[in-house]
Amino acid sequence: MEPGQPVEATLDAYADWKIPCKVIAIIPTADRQKSTVKVRVGFDKLGPRILPEMSVKVAFREAGGTGPAASRTVTLPKTAVQQQEGRDVVLVVQNGRAERRAVTVSSTGADEVVVGAGVTAGERVVAEWPKGLADGAAVREKR
Repeated sequence: MEPGQPVEATLDAYADWKIPCKVIAIIPTADRQKSTVKVRVGFDKLGPRILPEMSVKVAFREAGGTGPAASRTVTLPKTAVQQQEGRDVVLVVQNGRAERRAVTVSSTGADEVVVGAGVTAGERVVAEWPKGLADGAAVREKR
């Protein structure tokens, strides 16, 4: 465990909502009787459903991207996810081309969605689909 390590939080009130977080600090004293260490965790983005005094469970993820870290969620703009043939899909930019990819949406916010599978952190997606943009079309990144 180290500061900056990814954490996935689940509020008891919203068991299906996986919230991305990070370790802020590790309190360097342990309770030997309970075999516990206090860890301070911060939410990557606060949502309107997160209220003070709510109970939460956390799962610590590996920082290197191997093992359980692969199950990490990715937050995208709502406009990046489209419905096609009854499935949620995004366009991922690969080698200058748009690649259509099915995704699993874990939760939806006001203007963003949390994707649990289909894309990984660091991949580039088309944030707003221009009319007529299709799988395999050449794209140019806007910087």
